[in-house]
Amino acid sequence: MLQNWFAQFEPIQWDFSPMQLMSLGLLGLWLYAIWPTRELRQLLNHQGLQWRLFIVLLLINSLWMVNASIHPSLHLHFLGLVTCMLMLGWRLATLALLLPSAFFSVFVLKQPAEFAPLSLFAMAIPMFLCFLCYSRSYHALPKHIFVFIFVGAFINGGLSTVFHQLSWATWLWYTAGYSWDGLVDNYLILIPLLAFPEALLNGMAVTLLVVYRPQWLFDYSDRNYLWFKSIGANRRLGGARGLSTEMNIDLGKGSPL
Repeated sequence: MLQNWFAQFEPIQWDFSPMQLMSLGLLGLWLYAIWPTRELRQLLNHQGLQWRLFIVLLLINSLWMVNASIHPSLHLHFLGLVTCMLMLGWRLATLALLLPSAFFSVFVLKQPAEFAPLSLFAMAIPMFLCFLCYSRSYHALPKHIFVFIFVGAFINGGLSTVFHQLSWATWLWYTAGYSWDGLVDNYLILIPLLAFPEALLNGMAVTLLVVYRPQWLFDYSDRNYLWFKSIGANRRLGGARGLSTEMNIDLGKGSPL
């Protein structure tokens, strides 16, 4: 058994290029800039959140293992970035997904040097762009549960594939000698094929969480997405219950993630 285990490490390439070392430095700067101090403090003091993080990492790692690579550097798999972001917050999610990224680099790509580029360009930057889209929808669109699921999870999940593949293709084009035409014809052309399943996966996952485990979502609140609607309906009907409820809750805007 030990021989089989060590055999997994034989094809691994341990050499690093200057660009990969530079990306490692950029990843360090990015983590320093977004370091989730408050979220880590909550994680250390909340055992339920620790188990939740463990489940998320296990599922994300399993999801990334279902990889249909057409080339060692052109990997195709589901991401789950948006669901992870909505559960943990984008800062903690970025830090947590370094573990699946390291596992993917070593055991799937067989290139540990790809850990930093993969973490930065295929995970951190796409997640940040998804956060920007979610934040914009939170402030610009009505506080409605349909908006949260359809825009924040479904559409954002599809966009995560677009951001992921464009960012990774740009890295390969700039550093690995790939022609842009070749990347478009063999990699970016698959975006429409992967974006809808990714959107459906994240939309279904967040829908189930809203229904059965809303407390697992980092920024979801019945107060914002359900109670306010009930108050409005009761007010239109002249219900005294809605008016009394309105006086006992805070309807502040809040801030996403």
